[in-house]
Amino acid sequence: MPANEHTRTYDAVIVGGGHNGLVAAAYLARAGRSVLVLERLDHTGGAAVSTRPFAGVDARLSRYSYLVSLLPRKIVRDLALDFRVRSRTISSYTPAERDGRPTGLLVGGGEQRTREAFARLTGGEREYAAWQRFYGMTTRVAERVFPTLTEPLPTRDELRRRIDDETAWRALFEDPIGAAVEENFTDDLVRGVVLTDALIGTFADAHDPSLVQNRCFLYHVIGGGTGAWDVPVGGMGALTDALATAASSAGAVVATGHEAVRIDTDGHTAEVTYRTADGEGVAAARHVLVNASPHELASLTGDPAPEPAEGAQLKVNMLLTRLPKLRDPAVDPREAFAGTFHIAEGYRQLATAHTQAAAGELPVVPPSEIYCHSLTDPTILGPDLAERGYQTLTLFGLHTPARLFDRDNDAVREELLKATLAQLDAHLAEPLTDCLATDADGRPCIEAKTPLDLERDLRLPGGNIFHRALSWPYAQEETGPWGVETRHPNVLLCGAGAVRGGGVSGVPGHNAAMAVLETTA
Repeated sequence: MPANEHTRTYDAVIVGGGHNGLVAAAYLARAGRSVLVLERLDHTGGAAVSTRPFAGVDARLSRYSYLVSLLPRKIVRDLALDFRVRSRTISSYTPAERDGRPTGLLVGGGEQRTREAFARLTGGEREYAAWQRFYGMTTRVAERVFPTLTEPLPTRDELRRRIDDETAWRALFEDPIGAAVEENFTDDLVRGVVLTDALIGTFADAHDPSLVQNRCFLYHVIGGGTGAWDVPVGGMGALTDALATAASSAGAVVATGHEAVRIDTDGHTAEVTYRTADGEGVAAARHVLVNASPHELASLTGDPAPEPAEGAQLKVNMLLTRLPKLRDPAVDPREAFAGTFHIAEGYRQLATAHTQAAAGELPVVPPSEIYCHSLTDPTILGPDLAERGYQTLTLFGLHTPARLFDRDNDAVREELLKATLAQLDAHLAEPLTDCLATDADGRPCIEAKTPLDLERDLRLPGGNIFHRALSWPYAQEETGPWGVETRHPNVLLCGAGAVRGGGVSGVPGHNAAMAVLETTA
């Protein structure tokens, strides 16, 4: 950024160049507003980036966030983004052992195959019929709720009327999600597969009275009005690269290596003090949009800090020379790994893991789910790797709250990774380590990130991928009309911690931009 840029007053200064900040910047710049984006790192994207984590290996992985569901097509269209997603051919595969033999549940590949898979696992038609009814209900809710995410916040009663299904409202918004799972399903494995959507990045029991698990479940089943989770073509960095291009092309100034350190505001105008390698500067603004956590917002404005946040996941990236063979002979690994591969996620296993972690212990049988993005999008691999049959694997572990890593992050990370991969190996016909590629230095191509790693690398509070517990998508007493407002009239929160934030959605960025445009029309 030119040295004299700080003497200018912008219509909006955006703190943080993650995907939500870039969405806001693009909307405001396209509306003719002058916009400055201050990004602490030497690149934009935040947690939605693609990198080559393994030395000398041409594989560009979605290093942190990795799937897309909550990004409205409206944002892609409005900003004319050069960005695409691809649907996964399989929804999920969950290996199991029944009566001493390896088996599993494959969901996807057509209605008949899914029906047969349920019958093969459970011995009858009941669970498949319950599955159809339950997800028919969530799809109807998704069709009604998802469009509201880019509109002013409805009231609770307005959203209830819009859903127009009292059974669904009770199951998702009033009773702990565990009640609906147990009411609808009897098979322990099927119950666990359903419950996992309530636990991604959320440390909670199925019957937690706070309903934090319900909110997590809701956001995982409403995306796009269908609940489908898609693979970003070119990796997650393709989205933020497209957003950065859209913002810059519209006239926004994107300044990397600029760390915001303070916001001073009287409610009408504001100044943002930032730090670079060359010293400090100040940018004046009519509005400041903070694409960071509520904790960072409080630190910048000098306001009281919110309640501490805590993440609860293990993120592992791997590159394989080939997919491992399965013990279950009925399933092709290329199908099993094409969707969500559930490990140790039976209903009772999830409850036990939560109980152990809540007591301060690592889960003895750590639950996780695995994805092979290169099966859906081989473009993330260099041509040579793709030709040789290499594949990526992404693993996301559950029920590992940040507090478990406090004593020794490095040692606990290795202990947990070993235990997690052992649970996967139990369902493989060959050890996963036999399939791991090696980098230019001969090291296995595997990296693991704990909540403390994410807090250090990305400043996620407590390593929480949502910045704080997810919110209900309706107005509450402390929220303004768009869910991005703060106690300072001209300072808005446009990060994942805003109402209707969380995940790769761009929704808080869109909504903060709309709030600015409404007040300055």
